[in-house]
Amino acid sequence: MARPSRADRFRPAELIGFALVVAVFVGVVAFISTRDFTVAVIFLGGAFVVALVLLAMLALAAGPIGTETSLRGEDPAAPRPEPGPPLDPTRDGGSSAGSTADGPSPDDATGGPSGR
Repeated sequence: MARPSRADRFRPAELIGFALVVAVFVGVVAFISTRDFTVAVIFLGGAFVVALVLLAMLALAAGPIGTETSLRGEDPAAPRPEPGPPLDPTRDGGSSAGSTADGPSPDDATGGPSGR
C-alpha cells in the first residue's frame, strides 16, 4: 500500500484547525454580545462541533483529489466515443404511408389524394 502524501496526512489537522477558528469567532461574538463567559464557552463548543461535522461531511463528499466522476458515474478523463453522423429525418429508410410524426396527414381525413 502506498504511503499517503503529506497533504493527505495533514487534512484532518486542517479540518480541526478551521473548525477551531470558526468556533473561536462564534465564542468571541457570543462573549461580546452577552458578557457572560459561560454562554460564550457553550456557544464555542457548539460551534466547534457543528463546524467540524459540516467540514468532515464536505470533505467526504469531495473525496480524494484526482478521483472525480461525472454525475453518471463515468470518468470525465476517459476518452469518449466518436459521435455518429447526424440523423436525417427525410431519410427514414421506409415509407410512412401518409402519416407524420404528429398523426395522420390532413389528406387522410378528407379523402384527398388517397382516392377515397
